[in-house]
Amino acid sequence: MPTSTWFRLNVAKRERVLEVAMREFGDHGYSTGSLNTIAREAGIAKGSLFQYFSDKLEFFAFVCDETSRRIREEMERRIADLDFDQSFEEWLFDVLCEWTEYMADHPLERAVTAATNFELDNAVRSVVRDTANQHYLQVLHPTFELWQERGDIRADADLDVMATLMLMALPFLALAPYYDGLDPIMDLRGRTPAEQRPVIRQLIAGLRPLYAPIK
Repeated sequence: MPTSTWFRLNVAKRERVLEVAMREFGDHGYSTGSLNTIAREAGIAKGSLFQYFSDKLEFFAFVCDETSRRIREEMERRIADLDFDQSFEEWLFDVLCEWTEYMADHPLERAVTAATNFELDNAVRSVVRDTANQHYLQVLHPTFELWQERGDIRADADLDVMATLMLMALPFLALAPYYDGLDPIMDLRGRTPAEQRPVIRQLIAGLRPLYAPIK
């Protein structure tokens, strides 16, 4: 949690610090991003950062948490607008299409997602990945449980396995079209969201044996 000094900053200044930090970490990573650059571009003294946060890890976790919250809240809004009367498979296809479209339209949030997943420093990666994962799981577990109660996911399906695979699939779909070397199989690099849809269909079909009710 930021210190009380952070919350005494005016909202515009807090937003400026966050936006600059997102850009710096998105471009250079957390552990290799420059706090000097963030302070200069946000118009604060570098020492002020440590009046707002107890240490660098807390600052990294805060930036990751705020970015993940933005992404989760927008995706929750989009998911709420989807048709829940369709099958789970068609609903999941719609969700993943919304996800890829969001990431295409939000390069800053996408860059922070990349920084979170690609971070090299083990201690930093542990903090930011744990932070981001909590946002994913707040959506995944309750949603899978809902579909299981409705009978679209069979009763003996392992929801932990499904959630684990989705934790791998979501960053993959978010980043593979924009970063080299992530996808040697599906060839997502450079594909538009519309061009990614057949791959999404293929991935869902591959997951079908994990959840589909036995007829």
